[in-house]
Amino acid sequence: MERKISRKILEGYFKKLEDSLQVDAAVVGAGPSGLVCAWELARAGKKVAVFERALKPGGGVWGGAMLFNEIVVQEELIPFLEDLGVRYSSPGEGLVRVDSVETAAALVYRAVNAGARVFNGVAAEDVLFKEDRVAGVVINFGAVLQAGMHVDPLMVQAACVLDATGHHAELTAKAAAKAGIRLETPTGGVMGEKPMWAEKGEAETVENTRRVYPGLFVSGMAANGVFGSFRMGPVFGGMFLSGKKAAGLILEELG
Repeated sequence: MERKISRKILEGYFKKLEDSLQVDAAVVGAGPSGLVCAWELARAGKKVAVFERALKPGGGVWGGAMLFNEIVVQEELIPFLEDLGVRYSSPGEGLVRVDSVETAAALVYRAVNAGARVFNGVAAEDVLFKEDRVAGVVINFGAVLQAGMHVDPLMVQAACVLDATGHHAELTAKAAAKAGIRLETPTGGVMGEKPMWAEKGEAETVENTRRVYPGLFVSGMAANGVFGSFRMGPVFGGMFLSGKKAAGLILEELG
């Protein structure tokens, strides 16, 4: 029985991985913007793989604010919350309140149920670079990188790559440094995140969601990190809208 259990798990995983070695979009980081983007792309019929270094996809949503597992979203996002299928309450002042655990679980479910492949515990440690274009990602187990072991990776080809890695925009920073490329930013490089200013951060995370190099897009806090904008804390409307915008831009690129 034990052998049968192990075989079924291996068969399923390797079938999923093999089928994801060439995709329309590789999303790096399974936070809110990355998952929303993956959900939108998958339900548009695109082949999407999501790579999340941590064991649990969902990013910072799970913890709410300082481990108080509630988050807020602007009232304008109520149609999005209803599409996502989460409950909300209206405390007033233009905000609605949602349970962070329910929201994180719903984001993961919607992306996977739409057809996106989520590989948790798998990190994108580098990008593939071909003909002056980002052409995919280089992947390894997150635990391997955390342990500092020298283990060669695998590669995934992708027509488009989304950096949704969060505050430090790790993938974009590494691509710029290693390939010596000039990003489509005012300085030509990663500008670095500014401190907290919720209103500005919310607006600018959507504004900054864009292509930064052929084949490479940024969303969520990675977008604010690349373009030198403010953080916004536990209000998530901008993150959700950033994911939707990233999906639209990638769909345009894919044609």
